[in-house]
Amino acid sequence: MKSIFQVYINSYKGLSPAAWLLALVMLINRTGSMVIPFLGMYMSSELGFSKTQIGLVLGCFGLGSVCGSWFGGWLTDRFGSFKVQAMSQIAVIPLFLILPGFRTFETLAPMIFLLTMVADIFRPANSVSVARYAKPENITRAYSLNRMAVNLGFSIGPALGGFLASISYNWIFYGNALGAAVAVFVFIYFFRNRTQNQAPIKAEETKPKPKERNAYTDGLFVIFNILCCIFSMGFLQLLSTLPLFYKDVYALDAGQIGLLLGFSGFVIVIFEMVLVHFVEHRFSVRQVMVWGTAITALSYFMLNVDFGIIWLYMAMFILSTGEMLTLPFMATISIKRAGLHNQGAYMGFNSLAFAAANIFSPYCGTYLAEHFGYSVLWTVAGTTLLTASLGFYWIISRMKV
Repeated sequence: MKSIFQVYINSYKGLSPAAWLLALVMLINRTGSMVIPFLGMYMSSELGFSKTQIGLVLGCFGLGSVCGSWFGGWLTDRFGSFKVQAMSQIAVIPLFLILPGFRTFETLAPMIFLLTMVADIFRPANSVSVARYAKPENITRAYSLNRMAVNLGFSIGPALGGFLASISYNWIFYGNALGAAVAVFVFIYFFRNRTQNQAPIKAEETKPKPKERNAYTDGLFVIFNILCCIFSMGFLQLLSTLPLFYKDVYALDAGQIGLLLGFSGFVIVIFEMVLVHFVEHRFSVRQVMVWGTAITALSYFMLNVDFGIIWLYMAMFILSTGEMLTLPFMATISIKRAGLHNQGAYMGFNSLAFAAANIFSPYCGTYLAEHFGYSVLWTVAGTTLLTASLGFYWIISRMKV
């Protein structure tokens, strides 16, 4: 017992106070993240949209994420991560408040695009902040701490969102607005005068250095991000078709679905920091990424077998394990590939890979579920993830990170 406790303590050692404060901001922000898991159910149950319409609206969600990720990286390199994060969180509040008023397919789709674009400007700026405030040897664990906060919020948010949705779906939008408001207040209070540990060095203070790579013409990084996009095409069924699967096949209500999705966040909060601390010095980045992606594939293959609600929780546990082994190291690879002055572009490009998957993943998932059934969907999702696993095995060895 003592040794297990010591492993937990060691996994958190060396993390800066700023890393903890960033995690606190993310916790508050993501506790308010109630819309995403219930958006498909909201459009199906409340608005009466077809699965094709749901897929298209969720595709607009992805398109907004693409634009926000690229624009957020561009803004971060020019204005700094603090201003970009604050602006994004402030601007998103009124959008959440007015969203319930848009109830037709023609009006909701562009509003979802706008909302997601503004919200996802935050992501590359936040990723750069984590790297700037972390010690170089603790970058992966700093990202894991941030993700732990995200998932703790995600474990609370869906459960709370399921309760609010049982009263009225409108309340999940208001809950998101409240979460963003509290998060931006805490962020500005703690970070308005805080000095970064790894602030960019002024050019005149340095000797001439080789020209830094361009994120969008770095061939190996482009291929890596294509593979991240392929991974996300399978993985992100978690946020689009998986809640519909629980509703259509297992007849779970909003509260039960919220608890099941929240279980994923709970698992990640408990185990991610320890798991990352254990594997990062024992296995290569390539080994961790390959096995993590393959484990994620297994979780979707498991959904083709029906052993009841306990089986669903087991599949979610496996999915969460694969996520813990994959996503923190994707961020680490991206920030290590970047130069000193273009971290925003590299993190923005990596965020864009996930955002691009959000365009096609929901539509492809809902199309397969509607026309071929959920069994075909889960088989395709698992196969897609296995393909990404093989791709990571090939590309990471060539990136030498």
